[in-house]
Amino acid sequence: MPIIFFIRKIIDLNMCGGLFMEIEELIQKKLRIIFNDNSIIFDKSRFTGGLTNYNYIMDIKGTEYVVRQPGGMANLMIDRKIEKVNNKIALDIGLNSECVYFDEVSGIKVSVYIKDSKNIGQIDPCCITNLRNVSAIMKKIHSSQKCFPNSFDWQVELNKYERIVEKLNGVFFFDYGILKEELIDFMQKNIKNTISVPCHNDTVPENFVVDKNGKTYLIDWEYSGMNDPSWDIASYILESRLTEDAIQYLLLDYYGEFPTDEEILKIKCYMMAQDLLWMVWAMIRHYNGDDFLDYCYSRYERFKKNIKTITDSPNYAIADMVKKK
Repeated sequence: MPIIFFIRKIIDLNMCGGLFMEIEELIQKKLRIIFNDNSIIFDKSRFTGGLTNYNYIMDIKGTEYVVRQPGGMANLMIDRKIEKVNNKIALDIGLNSECVYFDEVSGIKVSVYIKDSKNIGQIDPCCITNLRNVSAIMKKIHSSQKCFPNSFDWQVELNKYERIVEKLNGVFFFDYGILKEELIDFMQKNIKNTISVPCHNDTVPENFVVDKNGKTYLIDWEYSGMNDPSWDIASYILESRLTEDAIQYLLLDYYGEFPTDEEILKIKCYMMAQDLLWMVWAMIRHYNGDDFLDYCYSRYERFKKNIKTITDSPNYAIADMVKKK
C-alpha cells in the first residue's frame, strides 16, 4: 500500500455577517429564525447519516424535520445556488422530500422528515422491489422535460477537487497521475455516444428513501446536473455492491432489454470514474481533518484493480468490478 503523508488542516468556511461562526451556532440561529422560537436548541442526538453533510432529525413544534449540517469543505465542492434550484425541480417532479428552508450561502437545509421511513441501504439494495423502484425513479428523472441549469462533468469536478487538495498541501498516490490518464484514454476510445439528461449523479442506496406506504423518494440533489443516464445506473450498481443477479435485473428493467455491449462498457467506465472522483473528494475531507483515510484507500485500490484488469479484458464482468478485491 503506498505511503501518503497527510497534513491535517482545519478550515471553517461558514460565515455570517462577515464573521466566522461555528456551524452549530449558525444552525441554531437559523432554526430560531425559521420557526420564530428563541428556545430552540440544535439537537444532534438523532443522527440520520450522511457523507458530504451530516443530517439530524429534530422534532420542532410537533413536526419532525431533517436538519442538514454541511460537512467540511462542502461549500467549495458544491454550488449551493444550483443545488437549491435543482432541489426544487426534483420536488416538482415528485421525487424529493419537502424542503422548508435552504440557505445557499452556508448550505444549511431543513426538510420535512419522511415519517417511518428507511433508506434502501438499510433494507436491501438487491431485492426485486427496491430494484424496480430505483429503476422507475431513474427513468422518471432521466425522461423529465424539466432540465437542470447545470451540467455534471466528472472530469471538470475532478480537476476542481484536485485543486482543492493542492491548496490544502495534500499529496496524491504516487501512481495517481498515470492511472488517471489510463482511465481517460480508455474512456475516450470506448465511449462512443453520450446523451445529456437530468441526472442525480449520487444514486447511492442511502439516497433512496422508502416511506411506510412503500413510496420511494430520491433525496440529496447537491451533485445533480445534466449528464449521461448511465452514470446514475453505474453509481447505484457500484455503491450498492449489487450481486450479478441484481445487476441483470436492474439493467433489464431500466433499459427494457439487455443493453448493448457499448452501453455496458460505458457503465463500466463510469464505475471506474466514480471510484477515482470520490476518492479525490475523500482526500479533501481527510486533509481537512475528517476521518476518510480508509475510504480513500478502499476506493483507490478498487479503481486500480479495475483499470488494470479492464484494459486487458474489456469483457471483465460488472459484478467483478463491484468487489473491493
